[in-house]
Amino acid sequence: MKITELLKKETLTLSFEVFPPKTESGFETVKEATEKIARLCPAYMSVTYGAGGGTSKYTLDIAKNIKETYGVPTLAHLTCVSSTRETVRERIADMKAAHIENVMALRGDIPEAMLGDDRSKWDYRYAIDLVRELKEEGSFCIGGACYPEIHPESPDQRADIEYLKEKVDAGCDFLTTQMFFDNNLLYNFLYKIREKGITVPVIPGVMPITNANQIERAIKLSGSFMPRRFVSLVDKFGHDPAAMKQAGIAYATDQIIDLFANGIRNVHVYSMNKPDVAEKILSSLSDILGK
Repeated sequence: MKITELLKKETLTLSFEVFPPKTESGFETVKEATEKIARLCPAYMSVTYGAGGGTSKYTLDIAKNIKETYGVPTLAHLTCVSSTRETVRERIADMKAAHIENVMALRGDIPEAMLGDDRSKWDYRYAIDLVRELKEEGSFCIGGACYPEIHPESPDQRADIEYLKEKVDAGCDFLTTQMFFDNNLLYNFLYKIREKGITVPVIPGVMPITNANQIERAIKLSGSFMPRRFVSLVDKFGHDPAAMKQAGIAYATDQIIDLFANGIRNVHVYSMNKPDVAEKILSSLSDILGK
């Protein structure tokens, strides 16, 4: 099923993100974790794509298994920044052969070895280049990323929203936000993009911070503002792994409840291959979700 069809429903939904293993030796462990999450029957599951395409085979294998074995719709990520046009076309052909309907089109992180390269010579400089290519294929439901605060490489939010509008106009059917920890940032962002004519569905992305070590990476990835309430939580419980995990799940759950209460129907959880985290969030929301 295409994600856009799911988003037309009036019911509240949760989806989860998982990531493939870096090496073949880790495949079975990751496969087991993703299957446990699939058994929770989320609205859909997204499967990430390693930088440079190093885990592309595993991305497809996991997405296909989730869809065919558990009947859970899947969203396969595809990045392009370090790829040739030929490689990307091969990946697209593989997705078609696996009957993958939904693709998350991303530029991806620039590998350190490429930071000094002449970007004008790259086959893909931005995610919009990949979106256009996927759109030409005609059969995919295409997702794109957006930043409620600002993309780390954008000069300001106004320019960031202009770039986002171009990407949507090129063919994005829906958007998923980078993580954020203050819902007011999302509400302000939604107002601004709607004002600029971006009308596709926007799915908020929430990450449960279950250990203090995740915070530095979260800030690096998204430039996220950490509200005082969240900082206090980390200061109080960050030294105690069990307490931090419980507090982080509670904070994320509270975010989701507030989003639902303010008219958001679909939320995506960056569950980091942690079935127990996904299960605890779902169980806390069971009556709200109607399950």
